Amino acid sequence: MRPPRLNQLRIRSLRTRFGVWVAVLVLLAVAALGIFVYVDVGRGLRGALDDSLRVSASLAASTVTATQGALVIGDSTPDTNSELQVLLAQGDTIRYLDARGAILDGFGLLKDLPPDPTDLEAARSERPVFSDTSDPTRDRDYRVYTMPVTDGGAVVGFVQALHDLRSVAETLERLLAALLVGGAVVMIAAGLVGYFLARRALAPIDTITKTARRISAQDLSARLNLSGVDDELGRLASTFDDMLERLDESFQRERRFTADASHELRTPLAAMEAILGVVRSERRKPAEYEQALDDLAEETTRLRDLVEDLLALARGARSATMEFATVDISTLAEDVVDALRPLAEAKNLTLECSAEPGLTARADSDGLIRVFLNLVENAIKFTEHGGIKVSAGSRMDAVVVDVADTGIGIASDDLDAIFERFHRVDRSRSTPGTGLGLSLARRIVEDHGGTLTVRSREGKGSSFTVTLPEN
Repeated sequence: MRPPRLNQLRIRSLRTRFGVWVAVLVLLAVAALGIFVYVDVGRGLRGALDDSLRVSASLAASTVTATQGALVIGDSTPDTNSELQVLLAQGDTIRYLDARGAILDGFGLLKDLPPDPTDLEAARSERPVFSDTSDPTRDRDYRVYTMPVTDGGAVVGFVQALHDLRSVAETLERLLAALLVGGAVVMIAAGLVGYFLARRALAPIDTITKTARRISAQDLSARLNLSGVDDELGRLASTFDDMLERLDESFQRERRFTADASHELRTPLAAMEAILGVVRSERRKPAEYEQALDDLAEETTRLRDLVEDLLALARGARSATMEFATVDISTLAEDVVDALRPLAEAKNLTLECSAEPGLTARADSDGLIRVFLNLVENAIKFTEHGGIKVSAGSRMDAVVVDVADTGIGIASDDLDAIFERFHRVDRSRSTPGTGLGLSLARRIVEDHGGTLTVRSREGKGSSFTVTLPEN
């Protein structure tokens, strides 16, 4: 397959097509205007010529008389009458005809041109007649005005004024040439101006194209930065920059997620490999094998929890396994507290639940149980003295569940990051956990159309609040 030619590529550019369309539209407008001007000027020239012939015929008719039913020509001639001399000088032909159409006298180049019987017949109704005629010997067209001369209501003769139409034709030809040349110049100028304006207007599009070509999954740092342009293209560029910013942040999060996931997965695997290596290095006592199996079971549980959390995150928002129904939030919160109370008592902590009766929301019960279990387990995990209180109530058409503890609290630097995947408040990772629980909890709550927020003071405790739309 041959590559397209350069001219084919250029004609496909938007600025070229814009320039061509502007030129075509201007050409159509100029053509319409030119036709109107040409027709109107032609009509005006013929009208002026008709008026001139009418005046010339009237002037010539003033030099003749009608006597006893016949046309009598006076002694006035161009040689003796200055007004007739003016008519001759301007190219008019004047001639006098009797009632039968025979030429009696006249002056001018066309005085011997045979009259048209049709004009004479039409003028016998005592109305002047305009017509066009031609002279085969000179190959020219003429305008003829035939005016009847009457006596007592009877036509006794005719006065005809003739003028060459060449002046009208020449004027129209010059006008047509001017319109054609001017139209071509205007069309070319409009096309060039349209191309220039399109190039100026579409310059941001070229910038967007070049920037998009530089962007890759490895480098999303390129930006358009078209500041100060408040139009459609400026807003497009701003939207494009915002999109790149979101994509860059998303890719950065995914890279961190991939790196953290690989690290988290390698940690239990490395521990299991180390345990097996130590055990297999030499024969050991049964108690040592039992301890090794317990350690392997612990790492296996950690690895299983991590894989389950990763799979839950990979399924994305609003998992297809969720089943939404009317859920009694009061009962659900009390059940979670009852299930985890032994874990709290093992650390000599108090775990209380205070829930208004009859709180309901349309939700997936399994998902909410996972959220509340995670919040309460975290509270127990990071609390050494005091206790945890779970409260549930109704506030402004919403169900609000609050899990408050008297634990170690969260540093202000960590508050904005605790919902990110693999973020661990315990930097030493000595506390069990995958670092995915809060991220999953927030996603589940948002899938329900709610919010999960946190308030905390380091060393004073934390309070996690779940807000759900009331059923």
